[in-house]
Amino acid sequence: MRLEGVHHITAITGDAARNVDFYTRVLGLRLVAKTVNQDDPSVYHLFYADEQGRPGAELTFFEYPRAIPGRAGAGMVHRIVSRVGCEEALAFWAQRLGAEGVAHERVGNGLRFADPEGLGHELAVRPSGDTPLVAEHPEIPAEHALQGFDGVVAYSAQPEYSGILLERLLGATSLGDDAWELRGEVRGGTIAYEAPPAEPGRQSAGTVHHVAWGTTVAEHPRWDEVLHDAGVPTSGIIDRHYFHSIYFREPSGVLFEIADDGPGFTVDGYSVEELGSKIILPPQLEPHRERIEAILTPLPDPRALRSPAR
Repeated sequence: MRLEGVHHITAITGDAARNVDFYTRVLGLRLVAKTVNQDDPSVYHLFYADEQGRPGAELTFFEYPRAIPGRAGAGMVHRIVSRVGCEEALAFWAQRLGAEGVAHERVGNGLRFADPEGLGHELAVRPSGDTPLVAEHPEIPAEHALQGFDGVVAYSAQPEYSGILLERLLGATSLGDDAWELRGEVRGGTIAYEAPPAEPGRQSAGTVHHVAWGTTVAEHPRWDEVLHDAGVPTSGIIDRHYFHSIYFREPSGVLFEIADDGPGFTVDGYSVEELGSKIILPPQLEPHRERIEAILTPLPDPRALRSPAR
């Protein structure tokens, strides 16, 4: 069994409206799902992705209104790396981010910046052969659009221990320099580690909650068996309605998830064109829709706002 790179990455925001504006209007991702945290239905779980909402491009956020700023520390992901197609794309993004007042820095073949709450990002030219996962945006040429995740960078004082789990249990390949790749038949993704800062981390707004690695519906239950047989404590298999999840912590402390590739956000009967236009709820929460919607911050469909027919 091989994991299909990054399935999704989940972070925390204290301001859903500002979050939607940055990731849809500025970065050009598509809001493909407005749902709730199934473990705390009083808060949003927002999903951004490519045009079809596919794994490999899903960046998600739990909203905890007015959450204090977080700080990445040991055992936490501090930078999300997304692919772009060419050097010209990096120049495009440097100009676009600059026009929005977003500080940015060229580092090697990448462009680094942070979202309004301090969550670190890097856009990098990383030819992989993987299908580009692109969203449509009127101001962003398709050849310059974000193409899905390349990987994540986390803090760890002893990444070699994480490497043992990554290689022996998850089938990762060492890339050297405390970095590993998890590659399946369709996609691949990386995780790299850097020395942690002296200050301890604080998980709150602007920090990553967990990173999910992808697998198939058929192989998903077997991953729980592999981890259990190796003595790794897991959450067991959790039905998230849109996919299934297994959570566990790797030796450095990063919260990992293994998520499968089905059934996706159209399982409730919504078409791909309708994704992100209304709040979707899993069946167990549907009877509580009125109460849930009364608590949540109203968020319009960003695509409707930019439509000429508005």
